[in-house]
Amino acid sequence: MNRRNFAFDKANFILLAAGMIIVLLGFILMSGSGSTEHAFNPDIFSARRIKVAPIVCLAGFIFMIFAILHYPKNGDENDKIIDAANKATASDPLKK
Repeated sequence: MNRRNFAFDKANFILLAAGMIIVLLGFILMSGSGSTEHAFNPDIFSARRIKVAPIVCLAGFIFMIFAILHYPKNGDENDKIIDAANKATASDPLKK
């Protein structure tokens, strides 16, 4: 099967996995014990849970969007030949 039929390359999957790990790290930072009816836990309002963890999650989601939109450059010879042909056609005013 031709590699051009795939939407993602190996680099895209690696970047997506890294983004997912960052998001999971943010959710882990958000976790912890909560308050009950009988005891108030002030740790639920800590900076780690309120500020740092959501920022880490947001960064992970933005990184995943980048991973989806990332177009890896292949070293395939056919791509180089097609690019060279397109450049030659674009620079030649008689072929327009």
